[in-house]
Amino acid sequence: MFKFIHAADIHLDSPLRGLEQYEGAPTTEIRGAARRALENLVDLAVEESVRFLLIAGDFYDGDWRDYNTGLFFTRQMTRLREANIPVYLIAGNHDAANRMTRHLKLPDNVHLLSSGTAETKRITELDVAIHGQSFATAAVYDNLAAAYPAPQSGMLNIGLLHTCATSTEHERYAPCSLDDLKLKGYDYWALGHVHTRQTFSETPWIGFSGNLQGRHIRETGPKGCMLVTVSDDRSLNVEFRELDVLRWERAIIDTAQTRSAEELLDHLYSKIEHLQGAAAGRFLALRVEFHGATEAHQQLQSRREHWTQEVRARAIEAGRGDVWVEKVKFRTRPPQDERAEDRIDASALGEIRSLFETLRQSPHALTDWEFRLDDLSRKLPGDLKALLQDGDADWLTERIAEAESILLEELLSGKESA
Repeated sequence: MFKFIHAADIHLDSPLRGLEQYEGAPTTEIRGAARRALENLVDLAVEESVRFLLIAGDFYDGDWRDYNTGLFFTRQMTRLREANIPVYLIAGNHDAANRMTRHLKLPDNVHLLSSGTAETKRITELDVAIHGQSFATAAVYDNLAAAYPAPQSGMLNIGLLHTCATSTEHERYAPCSLDDLKLKGYDYWALGHVHTRQTFSETPWIGFSGNLQGRHIRETGPKGCMLVTVSDDRSLNVEFRELDVLRWERAIIDTAQTRSAEELLDHLYSKIEHLQGAAAGRFLALRVEFHGATEAHQQLQSRREHWTQEVRARAIEAGRGDVWVEKVKFRTRPPQDERAEDRIDASALGEIRSLFETLRQSPHALTDWEFRLDDLSRKLPGDLKALLQDGDADWLTERIAEAESILLEELLSGKESA
């Protein structure tokens, strides 16, 4: 029996551009989180006495601003060498061979697989064969898996691949199908590139470990690696281990049956306590969203800035200082007034709600409309252009929610436009 670790997408020293725009952002904690997560990965490897570590691409985040990034990575790999743990890795799109303008010689326990063609590294004492290929350029659109070598007879065969696989939400790099991977006859596929942890198959095991550390609000929930135990009969037990030090989460508050903003804040307090318990003491970076019909709608919408700050204050109290609110979204609407709805054509009201539901599900559908924001943006003074944030799906989603709220409130209250 022995163990190994499958990790990916460390993105060491990712620049995390735009943090400065967020009020009170704990920039030091966020920027240093990837380093601390990598230290946790090394700690786990040593504690579990793993026989090797796999990294499925994007261990760096492109060109270094200085040599400290490479030196830190080298120090962590040296810790593994001192514990007699070899590392097998491939370069992904962020650390492809042609992207790195700086280079440091890595310790001799680190084996970077070729970018010219797929190659195989053997660990003879374990009867393990590791097959993989690095990215030669930052954008690889070929199916690399198709050219991976045949499995080695009598060995545990592991494929190391940086790929979008079947995902349509990530750059279409090194695409392949699940059948492509299964037909290779390998026992385990260690995938990287997609930052969400996913298991596609258990026999053979095929999946993404996800990234070590969430970097922004689109990377919520626990992050870490896969710890794999190989039994004497070559059966695999694959276990996820959390390694993140700062956790991004969404606190979504259902506003149904609530009568006041204060009542919503009480719900938020309970929600944060629950999220903190799940995060096991980690610092929380939180987006708060209020959804649904509530009698507090007008109270919230009329003083959005005030209630935003009240949310931040309540979060600090609930989290005892270990919570930062990245953003607050008020996606509320007034309670339905059935008598008001009787005065409005039901089909028209239904069409309006259907339209906004479509836009909520696919905000990019706005780009299919005949109007664009470009002309308006060009006419605005420089200090107002940023208000449009054309092309920002998250910003569009918020504006869509506000427009729906305003329109329905006007219709159902019987007000006429000026």
